[in-house]
Amino acid sequence: MRVHVLGAAAGGGFPQWNCNCRNCRGLRDGSLSARRRTQSSIAVSADGARWTLVNASPDILQQFQAFAGTWPTDGLRGCGVESIVLVDAQIDHTTGLYMLREKGSPWPVWTTDPVYEDLTRGNPILHLLDHYCGVDRRAIPLDGRVFRPQGAEALEWRAMPLLSAAPPYSPHRGQPVPGDNIGLTIRDPASGRRVFYAPGLAEVDDAVFDAMAGADCVLVDGTFWTDDEMIRLGLSTKRARDIGHLAQSGPGGMIEQLARLPRHVRRVLIHINNTNPILDEDSPERATLTAAGIEVACDGMEIAL
Repeated sequence: MRVHVLGAAAGGGFPQWNCNCRNCRGLRDGSLSARRRTQSSIAVSADGARWTLVNASPDILQQFQAFAGTWPTDGLRGCGVESIVLVDAQIDHTTGLYMLREKGSPWPVWTTDPVYEDLTRGNPILHLLDHYCGVDRRAIPLDGRVFRPQGAEALEWRAMPLLSAAPPYSPHRGQPVPGDNIGLTIRDPASGRRVFYAPGLAEVDDAVFDAMAGADCVLVDGTFWTDDEMIRLGLSTKRARDIGHLAQSGPGGMIEQLARLPRHVRRVLIHINNTNPILDEDSPERATLTAAGIEVACDGMEIAL
């Protein structure tokens, strides 16, 4: 199994177009040791030739141009990606669907029922695509049953509901329902190896921890360093947990949760906000992660399992 990180940043990317925080300013003027990142998305393959896209970020065209696995190989038109799996209905995970409208046949798009509701009512992007390539919607089961999205049918995909947050436009924003946000466990039956993917994660309960501990690699929420990061910077009145993210630092934070995992599990943070000090490769926060054996995802990262 191969996992290719197309984008590793949270909504807005890094640097964010309108942000003048220390990180964004430092990346622009060259004073910060950091890498540019597009908004989070991964591609998954069983054989390195056929791929499933997980989340379609607003940066999807740039990401596809940078990754040869998505390029057409036969005929006049084509794509190495054969289907799309959405873990939520957030703008930074779905807007890229607009950019994929030139496909010559309907896209197989896998969603939970609450995400499908959001993307056909509050933000009816799936209906809009009916005027272009069309959408072949497939339902993601939430009861642990295996599903097999096109492009990576040889792998066993399972979804689990997560405690996070629906998009601000969703009627579920203040009244979450199972399926607003999911984590994915993807298993390669040929090797028995697994990856757990959850870019939006507000809490690690027993079920989530068991899924993480049973994986060989976890790619999990790396949005904020502190719970009050946006408040301290004067950019928001909400804490990380209020918008569905578990901060890395502090009691019960992601660093502590990852430290509980078996030693063999590879730990990778993804969906990193532009304000997070871990983006600075020379920061004490990055050093803390390195000492804990935690990696920070970057665009183009390859994970082979």
